[in-house]
Amino acid sequence: MKALKYTLIMMLTVAMSSCHIYKKYEFPAEENRFTKEYQKAVDMTPDSTSLEYLGWEQVFTDPLLQNYIRTALENNRDLDDAKCNVDMAQAQLKGAKLSYFPAISLNPNGGSASYGGSHMNWSYTIPLAANWEIDAFGKILNRKRNAKVTVEQMQDYEQAVRSQIICGVANTYYALVLLNQQLQLSKRTSEIWKDQVESMKLMKEAAYVNEAAVVQSQANYYSIMASIPDIEQSIVETSNSLSLLLNTNPQKWEVTSDLSFSLPADISGGIPISYLAVRPDVRAAERGLASAYYATNSARAAFYPSLNISAQGGFTNSIGTMITNPGKWFIQLAGQLTAPLFSRGQNIANLEVAKAQQKQAMNAFEKTVVSASVDVSNALAKISNNQEKQNNLDKQIENLEKSVEYTSELLTLDQKTTYLEVLTARSSLLNAQLSSLACWHTKVSALISLYQAVGGGR
Repeated sequence: MKALKYTLIMMLTVAMSSCHIYKKYEFPAEENRFTKEYQKAVDMTPDSTSLEYLGWEQVFTDPLLQNYIRTALENNRDLDDAKCNVDMAQAQLKGAKLSYFPAISLNPNGGSASYGGSHMNWSYTIPLAANWEIDAFGKILNRKRNAKVTVEQMQDYEQAVRSQIICGVANTYYALVLLNQQLQLSKRTSEIWKDQVESMKLMKEAAYVNEAAVVQSQANYYSIMASIPDIEQSIVETSNSLSLLLNTNPQKWEVTSDLSFSLPADISGGIPISYLAVRPDVRAAERGLASAYYATNSARAAFYPSLNISAQGGFTNSIGTMITNPGKWFIQLAGQLTAPLFSRGQNIANLEVAKAQQKQAMNAFEKTVVSASVDVSNALAKISNNQEKQNNLDKQIENLEKSVEYTSELLTLDQKTTYLEVLTARSSLLNAQLSSLACWHTKVSALISLYQAVGGGR
């Protein structure tokens, strides 16, 4: 009785000294900019009108694009794989929760033996066994919490894949819009330059220009005609990329001719770093930190005893060395306390490894936050710089259109203007128009990147 009393006192003392292994994960209260800003974001009340909380349908309002995104979300195999990972994590969590219940097994057996021609005596046992591990030191608890964090982490990864698919479809769609605009511009310009060739021929007959002007104008016409197949090839390849995202056969995709795309949120004041807490990769990195914390707790729990209670009962006709008929009911109870003695060195090593992995998880989290802030900074700078560039290109196009008009009139009036000035003005105008389209596309891509960089894609 005294031995049992001392054993209980010892177990209570050990349990009290190990109470920290029951503690739930809390975000580290380290005094650095990233953790403080992140904790601020976690504690703040979400603003449903801010960019990072906007659903993709509020951002991408083009009906054609919305239809493509829906198709991609339904058919894309990468997203389907991510959902399977969530299902597997949830199954593991269910298994971790069931660890609290006893393990029950039924193992019927029977046999017979005869020696020297003796009568065959059949023996049988129908046992029902139960084994229950008492979670006295948080081993099962930490496994369950770790499994729950893994489920949340897989859900974050699924959201990351979803965001990549949505923004990938949007980027490919607007790349097709750009290529179609370039194709239309090139075809319109080729028609103008074709008319210019005819004008040069007529002016040669009227002795306003020489044969060199005619062949130069023809060369420019064929130059732009040669660029059209390259654009058409790019359209085919980009359409195939969209088909791949939508997991469907290659085909020609309809796109809008409207170039007015902008985010519905005010981003002029920038994006606070605390908003990055909703990014799925940032959340997943923080879940990784929690998982490492519970792994460390499990390594600590390995230092403490494990307590198992087992029970066995059933019906048998084999009692000791005797066989009785009919059989009898039986029941057995047992308890087992296993404490690590000679495995302490391995347990210490496991704990040190777990602590190092927890530190790595913290480093990975901080790196993810820094990378996220860089993504946002790059996107904001690209939007601002391309807006300024677009304004200057618009002014350039306006002046080049006047230049083409003036030089063409002066050449017709024979006012000391050569055909080379006309061709130069037209070439400069086409290049400026193509640059303007490319600038528009760069800005659109930056807007989409910003939406993704703040965790958009819901």
